[in-house]
Amino acid sequence: MNRYFTNISGGNIRNLWPSSFAALLDGISKVIPAALLVDIFHTIYSSFAEPEAGLSIGRLWVVCAFLFFWLMVSYGAYALLYDKSYKAAYSLAASGRLKLAEHLRHLSLGYFGKRDPGDVTNLLLSDYSQVEHTISHNVPQLISAVILPLLALSGLVFLDWQMALAMFVAVPFGVLLLWLTDALQARLSETHVKAKNEAASRLQEYLSGIREIKAHNMGGKRFERLRLSFDRLMRASIRLEGVMGPLIMGAMLLTRSGMTIMIFAGSYLLVGGTLSLPVFLLFLLVGTRVFEPLTVVLMNYGEMRYSAYSAQRIMDVQQEQPMQGTESIQPQGQIVFDRVIFGYDDNALIIRDLSFTIEPQTITALVGPSGSGKSTVTRLIARFWDIQQGTIEIGGQSIRHANPEDLLKHISMVFQDVYLFQDTIGNNIRIGKMDATQEEVEAAAKRACCHEFISQLPQGYDTPVGEGGSTLSGGEKQRISIARALLKDASIVLLDEATASLDPENESAVQKAINELVADKTVILIAHRLKTVQHADKILVLDQGQLVEEGTHMELLKRKGLYADLWSLQQESDGWRVK
Repeated sequence: MNRYFTNISGGNIRNLWPSSFAALLDGISKVIPAALLVDIFHTIYSSFAEPEAGLSIGRLWVVCAFLFFWLMVSYGAYALLYDKSYKAAYSLAASGRLKLAEHLRHLSLGYFGKRDPGDVTNLLLSDYSQVEHTISHNVPQLISAVILPLLALSGLVFLDWQMALAMFVAVPFGVLLLWLTDALQARLSETHVKAKNEAASRLQEYLSGIREIKAHNMGGKRFERLRLSFDRLMRASIRLEGVMGPLIMGAMLLTRSGMTIMIFAGSYLLVGGTLSLPVFLLFLLVGTRVFEPLTVVLMNYGEMRYSAYSAQRIMDVQQEQPMQGTESIQPQGQIVFDRVIFGYDDNALIIRDLSFTIEPQTITALVGPSGSGKSTVTRLIARFWDIQQGTIEIGGQSIRHANPEDLLKHISMVFQDVYLFQDTIGNNIRIGKMDATQEEVEAAAKRACCHEFISQLPQGYDTPVGEGGSTLSGGEKQRISIARALLKDASIVLLDEATASLDPENESAVQKAINELVADKTVILIAHRLKTVQHADKILVLDQGQLVEEGTHMELLKRKGLYADLWSLQQESDGWRVK
């Protein structure tokens, strides 16, 4: 139980105390009127049992006045419960989502490669919504359902231990039934959450790839992965409800049978003369109040058990270790790869015993066949992943010991697959420097050759773009990404096919802008078109994750190795024509 509360509260049970205390007050406030009603009945009953004493009208007025006063108290307790429970739920969920999103930002990209994007999305939205509902509704009810019977049992046992025992004798059997089937319920909840995550992932995949689906006529029944995922979700949902429903109803039946047992016992004791009618009535009224929250909790038990698995998923992610490191680096120094070995999983190495040195304030080009590890090298420099063996140093400092945030401050990146956020063009450029002025943004855009097309848009730099930059062409997105890097003005610049989507005119202009960075920056450039790197200070030729050649353009041509072969092939393809 402690683990359950720890998980749904994000590791801090104290956050649940205010709502739990309010729930207890609300529960107690609902029991007091039952005792007052018994007192009214006892007063009226006594007037008939002892006619000479008469009816105490004054006492009835006092009790009725207290009932009215207690109505106000009950309303206040319920208002307090409403305020504390919902405030706790929404604040915990809101802060928890932000905390989890920040934690995810500090994890390596390898973590995301192992998880389906739809699973992470569900974690932040669906799982937190489930926990939010549990905190606002189920936890207060659970506290009330546990504390009230204990208080009632403690008080009633002194009044009549036989009646008290009869009232609660069946409760342990209902709890035992749920405890014995706990493993089954956990397995069903886990299966359902996995089916729901898979369905969300397939739906996200379907929407993201809708262009390809339409182009290849894969819609409708032919898109089987989506249909099958929803089919599995349907079966998991039916199985969850079909098994959990009878179990919970059985537990409710066992628990509420205590009222029936108590009525039989009370009737027997009443006829035998060992129990008075007012006491019997008191047990009846208190019993209905006590068993009401128990019934509600049992009805929601399946939901609470389901939320326990959602909370556990959240806690598992929070316990993932972020990339470690506290030291700072000197970005103006050499970049050194020393016998580096790396693979996205241990069974498939991408980089094999790779060693080279990049001098500061130079342009170094990475070339080689597709799949040779060029893009992986740039991502390792930025420490998107940690290597399995070897050392990567910048300025004499191993980046494994560097603070990831400090390292990325000194690196600007332009990827081949550019992503733009659903925001204005100006703000997308400003990601490179969030406090940049409009003049700085425009200056960077001019150097990246995108100021002209931005100025022609209806709202200029305030023009919104669709998610992922869907309203812009590939070349336009690429130039905006280059503007980001220029605005950030970092010491190390990583360019992964930065000119791949540009037409010849813009490619020439952007190449000039990149050349301006050489004076005071270290540039690592990836390009398949070797003409764009022939003036680099050094060219590293990779093949199957290994360094096979290095040197300048002319030096590599003279060696007549892999680089010379690639150059020759590209020269021949430049003369290719459609016939």
